[in-house]
This record gives sequence, structure tokens and C-alpha cells, in this order.
Amino acid sequence: MAKTEATIVQYEKRLRQRQKELEQALASTVEQALSSTVTEAQDVADQAVAGYQKEMLFSQGTERNAQLRLVRAALARIAEGTYGDCVRCYRAIGVKRVEALPWTPYCIDCQELIEKGEAEPRASVA
Repeated sequence: MAKTEATIVQYEKRLRQRQKELEQALASTVEQALSSTVTEAQDVADQAVAGYQKEMLFSQGTERNAQLRLVRAALARIAEGTYGDCVRCYRAIGVKRVEALPWTPYCIDCQELIEKGEAEPRASVA
């Protein structure tokens, strides 16, 4: 990835926008989960639907929280001056990968190794 001041500023802007979106979505998810209470008057089918909805909200919240951590870590790497470099092998992450996933901490090679279980993810990233 070409690390020019303009490109870093562009990615920082995208990351800050994504951070804001995720924070709002998480707040909404928490609000929905808190407001969806199961009452004793519901029949078994209604309780099952309510349980499924709560599980779905929990899953969405977990995924959004994980992505929010990645976005915040990417913003920290911008501040440190290491944004665009893989946190595992320290080589530059490909431009197309950064374009698609500006919060990615890994180059494609390291990501594949992690997904195959052949390498451990960095603890500070997740």
C-alpha cells in the first residue's frame, strides 16, 4: 500500500465513519435486546420466536463489537504510523485488500495462515 499523507487521511476518514456506524448499531442492538423481554403470558411458540430474536441480536452485537475493535486498532496504527503494514509479518498489505477492508490487520498470506490454523492471530488485534 502506498503510504502517502492523502491516502492515510482518506482511510482514517473511512475508519472514523465506520466506527461511528458501528457504535450507533451497537447502541441500537443493546436497546432492542433490553426492550425484548419474554413475558410469562406468551405461549411456547412466541417464547421460541422471542428467544431466537434475542440470540440473533446477541450474535449481531458480537460481530459488530469485533469489527469495532478492529477499526479502533486500525486507527491506533494510523496514529503510530504503522497503518498498512501487516501486524504479523510487517510487510505492506496489498492495496486492494486495504481498499476492501480498511481495518484489516493482516496481509492476505498471514490471514490465510491464521484461517488454516497454521499461525496464531496477534492478541492485541482481536
